[in-house]
Amino acid sequence: MIDYNIDQNKIVTLSINRTDTPMNVGDIPFTLELEKKFNQALGEKDLKGIILTSSKKEFMAGADLSMLQTIKNVDDSVKLTSEIHRFLRKMETSKIPVVAAINGTCLGMGYEIVLACHHRIMLNDSKAQIGLPEVGLGLLPGGGGTQRLPRLIGFEKALPYLLQGTKASPDKALKDGLVSELANDLDQLLSKARTWILACTTPAQPWDNPKFKVPGGDVQSPRGYQVFPASTAMLTEKTYNNYPAPAAILSCVYEGLQVPLDRALEIESKYFASLVTGKVAKGMIRTLFFGINQCNKGIARPQGVTPKKVTKVGILGAGMMGAGIAYVSAKAGIQVILKDVSVEVAEKGKNYSEKILAKDLARGYITESKVKEILSLITPTVDPTAVKGCDLVIEAVIEDRAIKARVTHESEAVLAPDAIFASNTSTLPITSLALESKRPANFIGLHFFSPVEKMPLIEIIMGEKSSKEALSLCLDYTAQIKKTPIVVNDGRGFFTSRVFTTYIEEGLSCLRDGFAPAIIENAGKMAGMPVGPLAVADEVGLDLIYHILNQTVQDLGTKAVDQGLFKDVTTFVKDLKRLGRKSGGGLYQYPADGKKFLWPELAKYFPLDAKKTDVQVVMKRLLYRQVLETIKCMQEKILTSDRDGDVGSILGLGFAPFTGGMLSFLDYEGLDTFMKNCVSLQKDWGPRFTPPKLLSDMASRGETFHGKNL
Repeated sequence: MIDYNIDQNKIVTLSINRTDTPMNVGDIPFTLELEKKFNQALGEKDLKGIILTSSKKEFMAGADLSMLQTIKNVDDSVKLTSEIHRFLRKMETSKIPVVAAINGTCLGMGYEIVLACHHRIMLNDSKAQIGLPEVGLGLLPGGGGTQRLPRLIGFEKALPYLLQGTKASPDKALKDGLVSELANDLDQLLSKARTWILACTTPAQPWDNPKFKVPGGDVQSPRGYQVFPASTAMLTEKTYNNYPAPAAILSCVYEGLQVPLDRALEIESKYFASLVTGKVAKGMIRTLFFGINQCNKGIARPQGVTPKKVTKVGILGAGMMGAGIAYVSAKAGIQVILKDVSVEVAEKGKNYSEKILAKDLARGYITESKVKEILSLITPTVDPTAVKGCDLVIEAVIEDRAIKARVTHESEAVLAPDAIFASNTSTLPITSLALESKRPANFIGLHFFSPVEKMPLIEIIMGEKSSKEALSLCLDYTAQIKKTPIVVNDGRGFFTSRVFTTYIEEGLSCLRDGFAPAIIENAGKMAGMPVGPLAVADEVGLDLIYHILNQTVQDLGTKAVDQGLFKDVTTFVKDLKRLGRKSGGGLYQYPADGKKFLWPELAKYFPLDAKKTDVQVVMKRLLYRQVLETIKCMQEKILTSDRDGDVGSILGLGFAPFTGGMLSFLDYEGLDTFMKNCVSLQKDWGPRFTPPKLLSDMASRGETFHGKNL
């Protein structure tokens, strides 16, 4: 776990080298082993100093989050953090120079250990990152990070790293003072570390000096009086107090910087304990760490199918979605055939990649040669036979069955027998689309989210005849383009589109019920959604919503859609010609030279009810409607794992991350509370809030999707 070496200068190098985990991570056994090797070094005669580095490419990825799952109560947490604090204080007060030679990415607990070293040198590798990202999982750095970093660089510089989980490149880390110096290669990294040790006469941390002052000013200073109140106000505005971690971090820094470090570490331990034992961190860790990692590692991949690398992909349709798919594919080194009905449209699709790459080039994120390499992989065309030789073809044309059928026939005429054809449809059942295919086993759904280059999720939809080979290739391709996959079964709207529609639908329903548009939009954001439901409707396009609803009516009849929603959308699209953002107006108005605002004429079509002002009611309606629809997806076997439901809801739909996702929401709310609220909502707003049988059966046993007998 820790490689030990002593050189002729009596300098000991401790190299972190965990063989039981893919990356170096910290836990109590690791901490005890590190202390054991540290004590061994202290026993060396004429010891000059200690270098702490890594035998792996990365320095340390952070704490082993499995360790945190064993914490049952506050006492367990305090015991854990106290053990880490005790060793790090021993290391930094030992009077022996300790240098961190950071040879790669160093995050979380790894950087907290580095902060306890007397000097920090980092390899200048553009791919390496350093920082304290714990807030992203509902936690705070519990190994002294909230106390040492502000004492090192000042609270004003430290707060963005702590409150936002900002990660820095080596250059940025040096500029902000997170590290002391940089090295150009590994030899220079260790050489600089040895040189510093041999020149050091009085190793000590600045904060252990009785005359120490926090860089940039103490908490009780004019600058502190400005920063902390302003930060508190900004947090409230941004998080609506849904996330306890940022507030705990701010309090921890504020209180800790006013006392000696040992007392400050006790303060940190208590705040950490309150977070790690709370429902927010538990849900976020379960979904945003374990759930996403399991999806990314291919937990859904069928056994017995040999992995295959996609080398050539055909994309049918060069609109925004097809153009985005082309970009992420080419960026991954895959040859792309981008086909549309005209050369102009196909070229415009390639130009989408050119614009993204031009911005990256201007920012110094990419080289000119790399830009040319990526663009050379995209071939615009109008020739349907150009997809010959593709391992995978992705259809991204409009939601029109006839057009989808035509491009299916054209492609299959030239594709190899084992090539896979995937539809990017957002709502139409894959099984019905596969009826136009001569090889339905090779037909599957591959649902991207817009904008493709930014959205991390892909929803893979299994038609009734989709084969495990088709699924495997799609998972292999998803890994190549570095997206997170969930796998669902077929059905109209699948999982994400089906549930996503309920958010818009419920927002418009609240509008029909007389709630003010501003209340509805604020309720959505206060509930944890990225934007309000009315803004979402405009972004998606009211015309697209109309098209989807109309296609559903044609396929399944009028009872298959919400008639109120269909009427509202039809009025806006057909009568008012207000299609959303794309047309300059929908539920919002979009002036060419200003910020959008809610359309003032909405009250003419949706009269206000002076009694409908309770934002909490709207929040519950918006969240519960989505959660209940997700449970129906589980009941109908559209979703086959709670993991995919939670990961998909957060990464694809932006559902309140602090809850852990739509199925974790039951644990966040509490089962009894959730069921009581369903009864109330059902009574006041209609049968759509009736708990599905699956949920009622689970509730009778005191079970949720993630826990039993709660």
